[in-house]
Amino acid sequence: MRFSLVIPTYNEEKRVLPVLQNFTSFLNKKSRHHEIIVVNDGTDGTARIVRNFLKKNKGVILSNFKERLGKGGAIIEGFKKAKYPYVGYVDCDLSVKPEEFYELITALDIYSCVIGSRTIKALVKKPWYRNILSRLFNLYVNLLFRLGIKDTQCGAKVFRKKIIDDILPEMKTRGFEFDAELLWRIKKEGYEIKEQPISFEHMPNSKFEIKKAPYMALRLLVLRLFDR
Repeated sequence: MRFSLVIPTYNEEKRVLPVLQNFTSFLNKKSRHHEIIVVNDGTDGTARIVRNFLKKNKGVILSNFKERLGKGGAIIEGFKKAKYPYVGYVDCDLSVKPEEFYELITALDIYSCVIGSRTIKALVKKPWYRNILSRLFNLYVNLLFRLGIKDTQCGAKVFRKKIIDDILPEMKTRGFEFDAELLWRIKKEGYEIKEQPISFEHMPNSKFEIKKAPYMALRLLVLRLFDR
């Protein structure tokens, strides 16, 4: 299995090392041809930690930016550097374990796009208000784009790189709303999106802030109205 994993980081000095250790240890046992691309746009010690880690671990790449990219912007930059025929991304918090991510990757032998779903397998542990917000936002996205997807925002998705290469020039959003636009454009091109149940553990100190939700909703509405 030949694949590139993108991990966007923004001020993740407290979490990036265990994430890299866990993913590297597991994936090295599964594949000789993979890479982990860390795209960092924060201001703390994340870049230094990653640089120290990659000195002793082949297949880890750091792409560091001084300007703020946003989650979507960071993933886009990682996709641009990816060299293998399968690509994917995960959040930098181990909410999705390496074993779960690898199951998504192996499903690409059959499907063109596979996304983790936290609503199909009822193992989600997160505050009740986050659960309600997540469901409301997912309902809103499906009303706008008619995706028919139960969980658009799970931070674990994988694709055949050819699809990403076709879609990337059309992408407009760069924030947390990136996931919804990406899935919309994939579906517009006629590709099937496979939702696969995953075990998901809510992690504290998420970079997503609830106050950003109205902006995300507005940005997607504008996208839907004026980008056809």
